[in-house]
Amino acid sequence: MENSLWTRVSLAARLATGVGGAAAVAVLAAACSSGGGSSAPASPAAGGSGSGATVITTASTSGGAVLTDGSGRAVYLWVKDTGDASACSGACASAWPPVTATGSVTAVGRASTSDLGTITRSDGTKQVTYDRHPLYYYAGDSAAGMANGQGSDSFGAKWWLVAPSGSDVTASVSSFTVSGSSAGGGSAPAAPPSSESAGLGGY
Repeated sequence: MENSLWTRVSLAARLATGVGGAAAVAVLAAACSSGGGSSAPASPAAGGSGSGATVITTASTSGGAVLTDGSGRAVYLWVKDTGDASACSGACASAWPPVTATGSVTAVGRASTSDLGTITRSDGTKQVTYDRHPLYYYAGDSAAGMANGQGSDSFGAKWWLVAPSGSDVTASVSSFTVSGSSAGGGSAPAAPPSSESAGLGGY
């Protein structure tokens, strides 16, 4: 009886050890296959540098120095805005996406730190301002160095590039050379919509 009981206990112990060992091997194999440096890191948020800072800097154009984001994308002001409040929403904001910030806002080049600020839009996002002007991208600028929105009067008022002084640049500018861009531009749309889908009526 004792021998029979010992055999059953011994057999159960051996089975438990085998199952436990197999489980441990499975856990170890899973850890090895998913660990290490072979897996790709998560992508940073669009428009951000790892630090989450939004950069406003400057570029030289035929009409003088203008503000851009850290990736060399042109930024604009809209003369319809009053004070530091944005009047552009809905279809307007689709065609002229606001320059937004999820972290700090930094001035580089000839841009002035003291002129930078943010406002809170109706959807809760923070829009970057410069000299109290809310800043926007233009959906028709598909890459850095483009200024296709310059002088547009879409949505009932003029859109202008912005000088480092904060004043509007009214000279004719359609492109500029981007050099020495800083990482961490604003949250520009990764793939701007076409003029047909962006509601660019009036341009």
